[in-house]
Amino acid sequence: MKNYKELEVWQRAMNLTVDIYKETKTFPKEEKYGLISQIQRAATSVSANIAEGWGRGSTKE
Repeated sequence: MKNYKELEVWQRAMNLTVDIYKETKTFPKEEKYGLISQIQRAATSVSANIAEGWGRGSTKE
């Protein structure tokens, strides 16, 4: 594989992030800086962590 974007797990994580962002648009506006923000950051961090792990070039972790 040439890069992390070819990994199925990364692609699924990105799809999850898109779904999370769509779903949180339906949440009440008063949750914008509370629950919505926390859920979106958590979803985004999944794909970011996969990409970071790929960049290490090691399977030890």
